[in-house]
Formats: sequence, structure tokens, C-alpha cells
Amino acid sequence: MKTEIKGFNFEDIKLKFNKHGLIPAIAQDFKTGEVLMLAYMNEESLKLTLERGKATYFSRSRQALWLKGETSGHFQHIKEIRFDCDCDTLLLLIEQEGAACHTGSYSCFYRKINLQEN
Repeated sequence: MKTEIKGFNFEDIKLKFNKHGLIPAIAQDFKTGEVLMLAYMNEESLKLTLERGKATYFSRSRQALWLKGETSGHFQHIKEIRFDCDCDTLLLLIEQEGAACHTGSYSCFYRKINLQEN
């Protein structure tokens, strides 16, 4: 029996989870293209994300599922999920409510290394 949720078939699409059962998931604003954060998913969190339409991750520090926005109200509404050519990374195109970063910044990537020409 095939496990299919909203057109995603886990048997046909052979995602490559690492030895801990996790796969990196990049959250990107679907309108602007801005990269907002990187988190990890396991198979259960991916299934919940597909069922709910809201990003659910696996917290490596807490060793538990984590519905983004559950405590902050800053939910990530899924518009599309893509996977890379090696099937080892997910790209979540999302509509972000509020800030994606725990610091309060819209994106976790708000700092940069300044490169100067020599």
C-alpha cells in the first residue's frame, strides 16, 4: 500500500533522509524569494506539514516535532514544496506570518560577512 498525502507519494519519491532520519528544509518566502530559515524534517513532520498545510519541523535540540508558530503565532503556510536533484534537501515555499527567526527578524539570514575588494 502506498502512502500518499496531497499528491506526494513517499514510495515513488525516494527522499534521502540522513542517518538520524532527517532532511534539511529551507523555508523561502514564496512572493519575494527571500530565504527565511533552515530547519530539519523527519518523515513524520513532513507528513504533518502536507496534511496541515503549515510547516512542521523536527527540533534536534528538543528531539521533538515542532509546529512553526505554535507558541509565537508566526506560522508558515505552505504554498509549494520542492526537492533538489539529489533528493536530499527540501525547499518550502511559504507565506510567513510575522517573523521567521526566533530573534524577531523576518529572516534568520539578517547578518552578512562584508567582503571588501583588495
